[in-house]
Amino acid sequence: MPSMFERTTKKLVKEIGDQKLRPVRFWESATKIRQFSLIRRKKARSWFWQLPDDPLDVSLMHILEPGSSVPDSAVEVPALFSDTMVRKQQAAGSVNAGAEVGFSGETTVCRGSSLEYQIVSTPHETWKKLQERKLLDPEPAFLKQCREAGVNLYVVTDTVELLNSPVLQDLSSGTSRENSPSLGIFGQGGGLKMSEKKLTVPKGSVLAYRRKQLVFYSREWEILYIADDDDQETFPAVMYNRQALAGHMDPATPRKDFKKLEEEVSQMVKAAELSKGMRGAVFSNLLAMLGHREALQDLMDKLEQEPFGHLEGPGGTILTELRKDSGYPEVGSKSLLLYLLEALMVLSDSQHDLLAQSMEKRILVPQRDLVRNILEPNFNCFQNIPFTLQPELLAPLQGEGLVITYELLDECGLKMELNSPRSTWDPEAQEPLSALYGALSVLTQLAEA
Repeated sequence: MPSMFERTTKKLVKEIGDQKLRPVRFWESATKIRQFSLIRRKKARSWFWQLPDDPLDVSLMHILEPGSSVPDSAVEVPALFSDTMVRKQQAAGSVNAGAEVGFSGETTVCRGSSLEYQIVSTPHETWKKLQERKLLDPEPAFLKQCREAGVNLYVVTDTVELLNSPVLQDLSSGTSRENSPSLGIFGQGGGLKMSEKKLTVPKGSVLAYRRKQLVFYSREWEILYIADDDDQETFPAVMYNRQALAGHMDPATPRKDFKKLEEEVSQMVKAAELSKGMRGAVFSNLLAMLGHREALQDLMDKLEQEPFGHLEGPGGTILTELRKDSGYPEVGSKSLLLYLLEALMVLSDSQHDLLAQSMEKRILVPQRDLVRNILEPNFNCFQNIPFTLQPELLAPLQGEGLVITYELLDECGLKMELNSPRSTWDPEAQEPLSALYGALSVLTQLAEA
């Protein structure tokens, strides 16, 4: 399932009922996004997932000529949203995963939040007055970099802002009875497991926002009020070659199915020319970076520069090794690394931590096989349907490894039950599961070093 924060913002947006509002996914972004903030959106190298919005520390006001003060924004009446959920699950059955295991138990999950918020919107008259201002001359270095990178830029037009500082809570407890420790989630013979998560969200944080695409023509600019995502380019003069970006793909969007995803990953791996030393360096230094989303984003940005930019720490080590491995920035090794980083950016912060544990425990191969087994038959299923995990795929994932794997899948949106191989497919899980499969597949290749 999504993180505690993302789950709350999605529920709030659903309650408000505005389909153009975008829930903020990561709580770190909640204090960066403001009215008139600029959002960067890159096109992914994969056909199977989209990169999340990247809020920048730059405002529209930073790139426009100074002018008179901006008219006050319209503020809607403050509102209150409270959400409490208590769910009980019971499970009973047996699994043959190397040894016959019987289980029974009950899990209780409690979640709650109370949000006071207001919606801050920008009247049309404000945009008319702002568009009388021209872009700064000379062109800001920030815009030049975005133009050269071929990214699209958006401006935040409306925000949903917190008026209080709520504490998000997630409490779960469970009891289990087992006749074998083979899948010992709660320990041999049964027992009680309790976990509690809390997150305090600062007052003034933005939980959701609307955005509109920007388009620049020399020193003129405009907002696309009705265009869908990426219908146009922010910098129309730039000839943006989707085929070059994607590497092996032709410009026509392929019919999406799991076989095509497998082919995409396979071709990315085959096109790379990573030495054993390079694979080991990337694996160990990425392990050190997981859990630091900004560090991963910085590495992506430096990799896309020609020549590569400079970084300190683990990211800098990866860049140094990549320079040693090849003198050509377009080689497959760079594309593969960017492909992996983009897949990781789709995943949640919790999944980054779980992947780091998986890398340390060397359970990437059985995890990849399990994800393949889930995706392949359900890829184009658009209904919530039950499915059963194959016992032979669960067998290599004992004890803590199984818990980590279930949590990885749970974070993708599958309704996992810790003591049961049964689950429910959710069509919204297709994209994060595809990204997880891509990440696990590439990490598996790196781990061979």
